Amino acid sequence: MSRLSTVHNHERMSTQNLLLAIESAVAKGETDFYIEASGQHDIGGPLWNRDGKKLTFKVSNPGQRVGSMCMSNTEIVVDGPAPADAGWLNSGGRIVVLGDAGDTAGHCAAGGVIYIGGSAGTRSGSLMKHDPLYEPPELWVLENVGSFSFEFMGGGKAVVCGCESQNLPSVLGERPCVGMVGGVVYFRGHVASLPADVRISSLNEDDIAWLDGGLKNFINAVDRPELYHELAVWAQWQKITPLSFEERGRAKAVSIGAFRASEWIRDGIFSDVFHDDFQVNALVARGEDRLRVPYWENARFAAPCEFFCPASIPSQQRFNLLREGKIEDAYRLLLEYTPFPGSVCGSVCPNPCMDGCTRSVVDSPVQIGRLGSCSADISVEKPAQLSGKHLGVIGGGVGGLTAAWQLARMGHEVTVYEADSGMGGKLEQVIPRERLNHDILCRELNRIEKAGVHFVTDFPVDAERFNALRKKHDALIVATGGHVPRIFPWPGHEKAVAGIDFLKAVNRGENPRVPANVLVIGCGNAGMDAAGGAYAVGARKVICVDVQKPAAFAHEIAHIESLGGEMVWPVQIKEITDQGLITEDGRLIPGEMVIIAIGESPDLSYITDEVKKFRDWLVPSENLSILDGVFAVGDVIKPGLLAHAVGTGRQAAFAADAYLRGATFQPENKQEIPALRLHTAYFARCHASDLPTPQEDFTRCVSCGTCRDCGFCLKTCPETAIDRKNLGNSAFEYVSDPARCIGCGICAGVCPCGIWTMRPNRDLG
Repeated sequence: MSRLSTVHNHERMSTQNLLLAIESAVAKGETDFYIEASGQHDIGGPLWNRDGKKLTFKVSNPGQRVGSMCMSNTEIVVDGPAPADAGWLNSGGRIVVLGDAGDTAGHCAAGGVIYIGGSAGTRSGSLMKHDPLYEPPELWVLENVGSFSFEFMGGGKAVVCGCESQNLPSVLGERPCVGMVGGVVYFRGHVASLPADVRISSLNEDDIAWLDGGLKNFINAVDRPELYHELAVWAQWQKITPLSFEERGRAKAVSIGAFRASEWIRDGIFSDVFHDDFQVNALVARGEDRLRVPYWENARFAAPCEFFCPASIPSQQRFNLLREGKIEDAYRLLLEYTPFPGSVCGSVCPNPCMDGCTRSVVDSPVQIGRLGSCSADISVEKPAQLSGKHLGVIGGGVGGLTAAWQLARMGHEVTVYEADSGMGGKLEQVIPRERLNHDILCRELNRIEKAGVHFVTDFPVDAERFNALRKKHDALIVATGGHVPRIFPWPGHEKAVAGIDFLKAVNRGENPRVPANVLVIGCGNAGMDAAGGAYAVGARKVICVDVQKPAAFAHEIAHIESLGGEMVWPVQIKEITDQGLITEDGRLIPGEMVIIAIGESPDLSYITDEVKKFRDWLVPSENLSILDGVFAVGDVIKPGLLAHAVGTGRQAAFAADAYLRGATFQPENKQEIPALRLHTAYFARCHASDLPTPQEDFTRCVSCGTCRDCGFCLKTCPETAIDRKNLGNSAFEYVSDPARCIGCGICAGVCPCGIWTMRPNRDLG
């Protein structure tokens, strides 16, 4: 134990030197202290042991703010009384005062527990608060507290036992709990002059259970265990809680002058020391005189999930619909963006939407990916009225079918031409069945056809057919994808198998023969699919090599490694032989079969030379057109995820529709909502074992950029300037009345979703 005396040779140690001495001892690993103070302030403040060991302090004769900003895993015992601000801003420590405490004990406490073995002074427990991510703070007082205690209390639990206070008119002093909006105060004895916006009620079973356990800890801590039977008569106890916002009602706005006259000064909290003529200058500006004005910018910005989704799917809107109980509407919303909610969103997509989820800063992303499968079986009616326009789509993969789906829903007649014997593109031909339930894909293809899209299979397109289709249709979508394997001309490359051809053979059920040891060149997602396909048809060991760090998604790599696969990099290949790969440094990586999976390019031999290209890909204009009335989507533009094909397919459909109507296409270009506009402190951390189902994960969704109708702004506006307007069909908006608004910005400060923002008042001269 480190014993610190603060008086030497009749010289008193300063507060600063004492705190420096304590910090130095803690830094050296000391954890137990006995401090003979002489009025020094801030003893036992924000300190912690670097190894996580508990810090204990026994203090005599402290000054103000003993235990201020005390951290968790710290215990302070004051041997006697403590002056003002004991436990001020306590953040998690255990503070025991074996005597009376001065004014503002537990002021602004946000965590931990404070035990007072006597009485506490004025404004004790005021501004206590509770962060829902942590346990609420506790303040226990053996006797009574002074006036104005628990003023503006926002959270936490306070207990006033009323010992030796039977003759007091109020164990809580005068005007307790003014401005209380949260938390609970348990008390035993008389109370007086409570405000109208709190209630007194009897204890319930949960209250008694909590108090009984806490009381034993408290009286033992303050060395008064003999009081248990006297205090544990629960019929003598009551509790004070604030009225809810709805229970209080919306009071009529009161002028500042009237408030000062009736509440602040005359018969108010300063009436004994303050005299005033009650004349108020009009310092608070309203209307055109405000420096800043609030704007309700609902859905102006994209949520991170929407912004990072290649298809721009607003998942926050789906969760809002689920929150409102509109289950089918939530599932149907996804179909406005993709016809493959189960196959792509719910199965093969790596879900970049979840990588950007704001909820990650609290615990983990909301379960957007798993929610996709819920829309797999939602039916969609054909449009009641057709446009009379006929469009052709070349390519029955994800991009082409997405464009066809969107165009059919707009009322256009659409025919999809596919070179293969079946629709689905890489979903059908390449993606391993273990990654995608084939039944889900078949059901989604059937839904597209039922929506009015005509399928034509075994129809490869050459230049002649391309020109014929242009003449036949009012507009064309080019979506033939990337199916030409990219092969680097290493010596011996003819001995290797193209990854895409190998996977197509596996999915066709041809069960291609593979040896025990297989090498895959390429550690991207295509390489992981090839490795998985090799294991599916009998390989015992697969080694994937690459010249750089594996680019595949982590969960794809983990899956192959769980099967026994190995990633080797960096590898500079010199030659492919019958024995395996020869590297530039002369090593042999053994294997009886080599699969090359380093990507694919589109076959654009049917496209005329007048179309702009970059290497192997088309370069469309801003509206995705490559020729008059011809639009390109997916891998013919740029290799990417299947979700990218969904996104470009949808945009191309809108562009083609605008072309047919003679309108100008305006691409979607929403900006991501700035992170600083969002407030996650309202959301409690959820352990992984307690996650709700995907359908119920709306409880965790922050609803970034889209109003969740929580009403925080309406409840907290000090001038009652905000109103909620019902627009019909479940639509609503919040509006601020400029005649009442003072431009304080509280609405923007409390909005969890970042909807409200403050802007300079343009009406100012």
